[in-house]
Amino acid sequence: MGQDDAESGGMTGEGQPAGPTVPGRREPVPGEPVPGEPVPAVRVQGPAGAAVRVRLDLAYDGTDFAGWARQPGLRTVQGVLEDALTTVLRLPAPARLTVAGRTDAGVHARGQIAHLDVPRDAWAALPGRSDRTPGESLVTRLAGVLGRGAVPRGSGDVVVHRAAEAPPGFDARFAALWRRYSYRIADDVAARDPLRRRDVVWHGRRLDVSAMGVAARLLLGEHDFAAYCKPREGATTIRTLLDLDWRRVPAGEPDAGLVVATVRADAFCHSMVRALVGASLAVGEGRRPSAWPAEVLASGGRQPSVTVAPAHGLTLEEVAYPTGDGLAERAARARAVRTLP
Repeated sequence: MGQDDAESGGMTGEGQPAGPTVPGRREPVPGEPVPGEPVPAVRVQGPAGAAVRVRLDLAYDGTDFAGWARQPGLRTVQGVLEDALTTVLRLPAPARLTVAGRTDAGVHARGQIAHLDVPRDAWAALPGRSDRTPGESLVTRLAGVLGRGAVPRGSGDVVVHRAAEAPPGFDARFAALWRRYSYRIADDVAARDPLRRRDVVWHGRRLDVSAMGVAARLLLGEHDFAAYCKPREGATTIRTLLDLDWRRVPAGEPDAGLVVATVRADAFCHSMVRALVGASLAVGEGRRPSAWPAEVLASGGRQPSVTVAPAHGLTLEEVAYPTGDGLAERAARARAVRTLP
């Protein structure tokens, strides 16, 4: 995040761990249905047997996490949040989250989205005797669990901002229209803020932002981004890059003095954003011409000359979804095989 990955590649993320793949299909995520197979029903005891799909809007500081995806023996965002949800909801089996973009170790998120299916009786029981909604109650209770033991007290590195019953057809991963990331760099000592050292990369050379912008525009559109993705056997690397913009932020704006990239695509494959940033830095430093990143893209394969930029400069800012009936349609399209014309 990433990713997913962490970004998300075909709805996977910058740094998503490898898993079994099907040629031309998205990589599966643990706990999610495999495309083309029936979705298993949620088993709930008693008459209130239906499940409620709950959307979570969350943010996290990725510094002390080994990425989003749950991994044995490692602290991950998914692991911490699923454990908290299981406790708060008093579930008989561990909670299972589906996320919009699985971020890599050290990658942050300000606008991450996830969903889980909750037994309806457990959802309805959340407010107790209070007049709060189930979503408000879940957010409050999660804050207490996630902030436990944090220093300063209560300031956990994962925050769920909102929880609400999702509309029909919602899928955090497959229904997303696009993901937007930012990458932040301080290329001047005057712009180095020690309070921002966890989410801003300190770069030792002044960057030519105009040249980086020229290079970026040559990469927009639908392409096979294999040259900028860590390869996975059988996994597609075709993506639509909607925005790749570099600018030096003027005084008076948030991030003033920093060089910031805005990167937006329908999905991202493994390490794609950070590889694109690495290629842009080579241009900005004057080591490569502006046409070079596009030449790398056209080569069709990963090249050792493309370095992956540090993870901590990357933040998942926003995930967008269609409204109404567009959710189910988008999810169905996202699961389909993607090929270039």
